[in-house]
Amino acid sequence: ARVLRRVATPIPAYAMGLVPYVETVHDRLTVEIRRGCTRGCRFCQPGMLTRPARDVEPEAVVDAIETGMRKTGYNEFSLLSLSCSDYLALPAVGVEVKNRLKDENISLSLPSQRVDRFDENIANIIGGTRLTGLTFAPEAGTQRMRDIINKGLTNEELLRGIKTAHEQGWGRVKLYFMIGLPGETDADVLGIAETVRWLRQACTQPGRRPLAFNITISNFTPKPHTPFQWHSVSTEEFRRKQRLLREEFRALRWAKVNFTDVRISAMEDFVGRGDRRLAAVVRRAWELGAGMDSWWESVENAFNAWTQAIDEADLTWKYRKVDQGEWNVMDTDVTDIGGNHPSLDAPLPWDHLDTGIDKAWLKDDLLRALEAATVPDCSFEGCSHCGVCGPDFGHNVVVTPPPIPAFLGHSQPSSERVQRLRVTLGKLGSMALLGHLDLVRLFDRALRRAGLPIAFTGGFHPGPRLSPASALPLGATSSGEVVDFELTRAIAPADFLRQLAAQLPPEIPLYAIAEVPLDGPSATKRLDQAEYYLHVSLEDIDAASPTWDTWVEGVLALDEVLWEKKTKSGKTQLINLRERLHELAAVGPDHPLPVGLEYPKDSHGVWLRAVGHCRNDGNLLRPEHVVSMVEKVANQPLALQHVHRNRLIFL
Repeated sequence: ARVLRRVATPIPAYAMGLVPYVETVHDRLTVEIRRGCTRGCRFCQPGMLTRPARDVEPEAVVDAIETGMRKTGYNEFSLLSLSCSDYLALPAVGVEVKNRLKDENISLSLPSQRVDRFDENIANIIGGTRLTGLTFAPEAGTQRMRDIINKGLTNEELLRGIKTAHEQGWGRVKLYFMIGLPGETDADVLGIAETVRWLRQACTQPGRRPLAFNITISNFTPKPHTPFQWHSVSTEEFRRKQRLLREEFRALRWAKVNFTDVRISAMEDFVGRGDRRLAAVVRRAWELGAGMDSWWESVENAFNAWTQAIDEADLTWKYRKVDQGEWNVMDTDVTDIGGNHPSLDAPLPWDHLDTGIDKAWLKDDLLRALEAATVPDCSFEGCSHCGVCGPDFGHNVVVTPPPIPAFLGHSQPSSERVQRLRVTLGKLGSMALLGHLDLVRLFDRALRRAGLPIAFTGGFHPGPRLSPASALPLGATSSGEVVDFELTRAIAPADFLRQLAAQLPPEIPLYAIAEVPLDGPSATKRLDQAEYYLHVSLEDIDAASPTWDTWVEGVLALDEVLWEKKTKSGKTQLINLRERLHELAAVGPDHPLPVGLEYPKDSHGVWLRAVGHCRNDGNLLRPEHVVSMVEKVANQPLALQHVHRNRLIFL
């Protein structure tokens, strides 16, 4: 029996998901524009598994982006495809979207692009006030190797794309290369450094800083269902090639080079081409702590976990074959367990999965690779007869690109300030786990969704002119936060409050709003003190009943409580905390607590009400300072259970 893969039509509206309150890795709207890739890079598994290519209609993409940006409040969007540059409508779609959203401080990012398709139109849609990162993947350092992998990229096209990026304002470009490919020689490996050196020299312009590069060099690991699934390289050979490149790049100080850890590559090879016997290995590796394996801080532990799991499954012999280069198609001395050179016709563990591509075609394409023969992209040229197109998987769908509209230019968001509104709000429940920067980001998105006319700062990275009076400690709740909003046009305060509240979670309630003079001091500068409610308890529950009132009186009777503060330079500075404390009291059941707070059910805990300095010049009293002063008098450790800031006090 064979397993037939499914093929679906891309739907851009799927991009409209939940908007997280905290910053995520890909913190932007993502809209799919093309599914599938027919470039035919011989090392690339997604390029083989996702055929045929299916374009999304340009109108649907534009509508999904415009609607999505207004509904989510994101300030950045990304277009998703295995090869965005092969979506021929990309320049027209990008320019149209940039024109429609030109006054809203929106930026576009694209994943790794085809450098041969990078031109001024593409530069316009991803450039602007905030230049996003620019990534290209030449993959190999010589023309011969790029032909072997069927990259379809010439030196002239590579230089033209890099030059365009430099001329359009990019000062640094990221490039991806790969080592360990079939037919690769040391000259091809060293060609990576030579290519980077040549690109920098060719792009140098009088009066401009020379172009810099971030280089990532990965180790080729074979993937199932690709022409290169029959080829691997030993870990020692990878290390040797990495040493060659490290030495060559040593003199190129303007290039930052990163290498993939060889141990990770060996794991990828072992797992990527394994069979069902790996199930026990994967589970055991997880039990031993493997996870986030390629993160630099996790590599050592993960590698040890995988090594032990492989050993316990009695598959060390299999891993050793991978480690030594199980099969190098360029090396006829490599043999299998029986002493025979492995056959390209031998069954593979994944042959029962029907991707639509004939295994015989993969074999023929490998042989073409060894002769450096290229295969055209069947989306735009003749059929390559891979076997995909037909009733089961459909055919390539390539839309005719619409005309590219006139680019209206990069717009600087308005920094004109017409009105300043001061809002008092709360931060309750789970919102206490929202950090200060996340809170600012939440307001930015809420303002965008509400369509409110927020002003922006100037410079290369304009930000919304909203300013919390003071950052609240992470984990603390509040019923008295104050934020200033500066607008580009006047709006009735009540309308502003209503529209903003509709876009905020219930745990960020808005209590009051007032219009304040634009030329007056900001809330940050006027801030003087803060009132806190601190839930404090004994760390040792077996200790004698606490005398909170006596301890509070003891603190107030002190003239000096010294605290050691480390400065940014590493020096120690002594601070008298007592000078910063204005009021302190242990409150009892007859004292009403702020909304959401409850009195402790045992005698070991208490609510302390403290008022102290909260100035933004560094002269402030933190909740932990108050606890430290009480500990000094009580002469026993205390636990700070909860912090609630009740109000901010201004001059």
